[in-house]
Amino acid sequence: MVDLKYVGIAHPAHVYHNLSTPALYEEAIRRREGWLSHLGPLVVRTGHYTGRSANDKFIVQEPSAEKRVWWGKHNKPISEQNYNQLKIRLQAYLQGRDIFVQDCYSGADPAYRMKVRVITETAWHNLFARTMFIREFDPQTIGNFDPDFTVIHCPNFSAMPEYDGTNSEAFVILNLAQKTVIIGGTSYAGEIKKSIFTVMNFLLPQRSVLSMHCSANIGAAGDTAVFFGLSGTGKTTLSSEKDRAMIGDDEHGWSERGVFNLEGGCYAKVIKLNPEAEPEIYATTRRFGTLLENVAFDLETRRVNLDDAGMTENTRAAYPITHMPNVVKDGVGGHPRNIVMLTCDAFGVMPPIARLTPEQAMYHFISGYTAKVAGTERGVKEPAATFSACFGAPFMALHPAEYAGLLGKLMANHRANCWLVNTGWSGGAYGVGQRMQIGVSRAVVRAALSGALNDAAFTPDPVFRFGVPSACPGVSAEILQARHTWPDKAAYDAKARELAGLFKKNFQEFEAQVPKEIAAAGPA
Repeated sequence: MVDLKYVGIAHPAHVYHNLSTPALYEEAIRRREGWLSHLGPLVVRTGHYTGRSANDKFIVQEPSAEKRVWWGKHNKPISEQNYNQLKIRLQAYLQGRDIFVQDCYSGADPAYRMKVRVITETAWHNLFARTMFIREFDPQTIGNFDPDFTVIHCPNFSAMPEYDGTNSEAFVILNLAQKTVIIGGTSYAGEIKKSIFTVMNFLLPQRSVLSMHCSANIGAAGDTAVFFGLSGTGKTTLSSEKDRAMIGDDEHGWSERGVFNLEGGCYAKVIKLNPEAEPEIYATTRRFGTLLENVAFDLETRRVNLDDAGMTENTRAAYPITHMPNVVKDGVGGHPRNIVMLTCDAFGVMPPIARLTPEQAMYHFISGYTAKVAGTERGVKEPAATFSACFGAPFMALHPAEYAGLLGKLMANHRANCWLVNTGWSGGAYGVGQRMQIGVSRAVVRAALSGALNDAAFTPDPVFRFGVPSACPGVSAEILQARHTWPDKAAYDAKARELAGLFKKNFQEFEAQVPKEIAAAGPA
């Protein structure tokens, strides 16, 4: 039996170590943690936490972290004393209980790989870890597994805020010195993968590797593309193309060796998934080995209903990346030829696609403008304009200027093009205009990646100053100019000026840490 005394876990009832996917299915069903649905997915519920609990994430304020971490809204400190007393109670809670252990990796490139051990009190969360991280199949290697980082996940154990210094009964706490993450009070499985992503975001830049909240794929000619964006902006969808092999859908590193996936699975939103527009992702919701979180289904027929948002808009499917028909099996690609920054613009003033100069690319990367989509965080009921540095501020442990500096260096060294793509609203703001059709988003991305826009005529946007193409294959010229889609042109101008003001106000926080030419690359 695996020895867990190194994290203070002693006298468990039974330890299920590195169970296979079928065995974890059996344990989850036997323990009434989920239901087997039609054609094989395991359907589970996460309770009232149906998204990330951003206000409940902390980093222990200890010497190795204190001077490096970007403290503030997203990286809130918690004392070593509070962490230790909470962890001691968590260790006591696990005594006499069955627990599940999964050993896996984060990082497809062996040169930058981290060994991760995930300890859970439920079988289905262990299956989630097995699905989302990179598996090791060699018996000898897994037998000698010595983790670099350990996650302890106990959703049925709650914190006491008045005693533990947390904000609620839920907590996600990273201790970078002890190389441990403890999670409790929430069953939302996304906390497991995002906590390790935060760890990688702390470690990789210190090795001159850019960690990115992005999807990535490769074309037939060997050209790699990356897609930055927050959850709900289309990273998974737009990187899932039949003629391009997917490297990964959410988290990557970019080193001088190229791009590599940090994960071994995909975690896609599936609410109202269209089988015609997104056939590859839709097919995974009908396969054994897929976990469906908070997806509605009929108890008699066991058929799922992806259109039902009765529990949450943030219904999710977690599945091995090999469920997709065209993937890069080793999770490694070359240097990106094109970088796509996705924004879900709730103001409706961004064009479907725009070309960014290197300075504008840095500006928009640090700004990370988008809209939080309903369900991805607790309390978000409708899209709301937000700025998330590096298109993933909640997971960035270091100051955004460090990531931006690495991005700028890598873009210059490898001559990458950068495009801003709006998957949000057109013809008016949220509530008035219409959400951009997925066919339009696919068409502009295909044009950018194929080189069809390389020689196009571009017009500078009068407010945001990026280049807007006058024509794009498969897209109406009227749609390309956002102002032309608004019936009331004066209303558009006012909304564009309002958004430009928000950009400038947001960027004030970063002006002192970036070169002047980047600060000057924002809207007029």
